[in-house]
Amino acid sequence: MIKRKILMAVVTISLAGGMAACKKSGVNPKNDHSLNAGIAEDCGCSVVATSDSTISGQITTDLHLSNTVVYKLSGLVFVTGNHTLTIDPGTRILGLPGTADGSVAGGGLVITRGSKIQAVGTSSCPIVFTSYRYDNNPQSGDWSGIVLLGKAPTNNYPASIEGINNTLYPGIDVLYGSDAPDAHDNSGTMKFVRIEYGGYVLSPNNEINGLTFGGVGDGTTIDYVEVFKANDDSFEFFGGTVSPSHIISVDGLDDMFDTDNGYAGTISYALGMSDVTRPDVSQSNGLESDNNATGTGATPNTHAHYNHITIIGLPNATLASEQITIPPNGNASSGTGRYGRAAHLRRGAEFDIQNGIFLGFNYGLSIDTALGNTKGKYLAGTSSVTNTFVHAFGTSATAAAPHLAAYDVEGNGISATGSGFSLDAAFYNKAITDGNTGMVDADPGVLGLEDPFNRSSVGALNFMAGSFTDADQAGAGAFPGREDWTIVNGCYNWTRY
Repeated sequence: MIKRKILMAVVTISLAGGMAACKKSGVNPKNDHSLNAGIAEDCGCSVVATSDSTISGQITTDLHLSNTVVYKLSGLVFVTGNHTLTIDPGTRILGLPGTADGSVAGGGLVITRGSKIQAVGTSSCPIVFTSYRYDNNPQSGDWSGIVLLGKAPTNNYPASIEGINNTLYPGIDVLYGSDAPDAHDNSGTMKFVRIEYGGYVLSPNNEINGLTFGGVGDGTTIDYVEVFKANDDSFEFFGGTVSPSHIISVDGLDDMFDTDNGYAGTISYALGMSDVTRPDVSQSNGLESDNNATGTGATPNTHAHYNHITIIGLPNATLASEQITIPPNGNASSGTGRYGRAAHLRRGAEFDIQNGIFLGFNYGLSIDTALGNTKGKYLAGTSSVTNTFVHAFGTSATAAAPHLAAYDVEGNGISATGSGFSLDAAFYNKAITDGNTGMVDADPGVLGLEDPFNRSSVGALNFMAGSFTDADQAGAGAFPGREDWTIVNGCYNWTRY
């Protein structure tokens, strides 16, 4: 295990002049986010920073970050002692790089148990966490990302997020969950926030996600948050009950939305889009869900709820089948990346999926039988799928039998080769009886979408379901009623795709 520098006991802030946090721009921010970090003059945000500041170590008092300063995170910064970090709309926070030997992690922010973050931006002036080189070829993994830790129920307490433990950071409470859990625990508010290029590699196959939740309670508000080009999962939930809404995953390396270790919240109004240029060595999925790593019956059981969700994969079967050699990144070893499934439901996880649209993977909703009783729970009604469209390219699918890939079971499956997947009549029959559809044709016209693989237009029109061939699916997807929640008060600066 690598060693890291011991953090200072108090926050260290250094100031220098001249760096602009939010460049004013009259151009279309959809095409210029890398330069203006989402702040556009025509949407009413005229914030300009006049200095910059570096933060390191622990934050041991309430701290207010002003949008007149650009902040840089040096190493992992911990908010501790039940204190609150408040961030103004339009503030930019940059994650600095770690050291080549791994002794110092890439900059990141950790909100420990009992502490809070109050990061409330606006649609015109979002709060942006991004790479230190945001305007000069930024890359996934340039910095660590954001971690929220709470006291809500988990099934693995005591536990810490991978790479963040007491061995590396002695004297800091880095645990999540509690021996007296509180489902309504409050870790603060994140609203109109964008998180870009996170996922610093702590060690091979050990990265922090874009936004990680460890035992976070439903007293926490997560609304209008986008994670862009994370170097691992975009959003990962280790236990807890937090229920985010209006969230977007764009071009994450691994999974878009990953739920584990007793997570029991609701993910609603969520859009996920695959990076068409790089899958992960662990197979990149839309949803991934486990009860725990070994599929035991540990309680509380993971029982994630997904309502109004759209998962967009690859535009054709050739791309969805690609195996791409991944070069080393930082401390990471290289490997062969593969695209996975629209949803990988496994290891004893329970789930409720409502009003979903899944397309662009070789396999759609896949129940993995290698560990745990995920399939049995679904057939018994403990888990459910309703009012959902599932498409898959899988080589065994045909127009007459699309369910061969749309609804399948697997045991240690490899999506790129098709091995390990098989038809399961019981799974398919129950899914169809419950009002879902399986299909092999990914024509957006069939789905009622404009052009889900084209991101060039403003707003979410391409991802909206307007009409379906099957009337049961009216209102499915992340944008029911064609309401574009990516544009708020006429502005869409908080998004980037």
